[in-house]
Amino acid sequence: MKNRIIYFLPIIATVFICLFFFFSLSNDTSKLSSPIIGKEVPEFSLVSLFENKENFNSSVLYSKTPKIVNIFASWCIPCRAEHDVLMLLSKLEGVEIYGINYKDDPIEAKSFINELGNPYTNVGIDEQGRTGIDWGVYGIPESFIIHNGKVIYKHIGPIHISELDDTILPILKDLK
Repeated sequence: MKNRIIYFLPIIATVFICLFFFFSLSNDTSKLSSPIIGKEVPEFSLVSLFENKENFNSSVLYSKTPKIVNIFASWCIPCRAEHDVLMLLSKLEGVEIYGINYKDDPIEAKSFINELGNPYTNVGIDEQGRTGIDWGVYGIPESFIIHNGKVIYKHIGPIHISELDDTILPILKDLK
């Protein structure tokens, strides 16, 4: 009897491991909760990436006009993938996108924006990542919709055109 059980142990272990990986890898990260949603934006002040702009700070986000804060870096491949969507979004009337350049070299960040275009009203430099931590960033890119200084929505990962149409634009429309 013991010999038969020994034959089945590797099969049982393999099935268990496969089930574990199946459920772990099939989790949708876009549904991760964020403790910052519904709360005021964290207080911050970052030096602007652009020489002709003032520092980017939290006071700019206290407005009746909805704002988008996009956390990105030049070394981030998904950030590159979403950039066309941000460019499209920035062309819409009444939409302002602010950037937080996360743990990046400012020279590389400027090259990134010069190469792909600038959808941002202003970009703050967060070289050490402290501001990103205050925002509860899991990884980049992440985008936040802000209204009257409160975080309304958090998008984890690159924004795809379908997510722009199905989720982000309806939220922005409701806030106007």
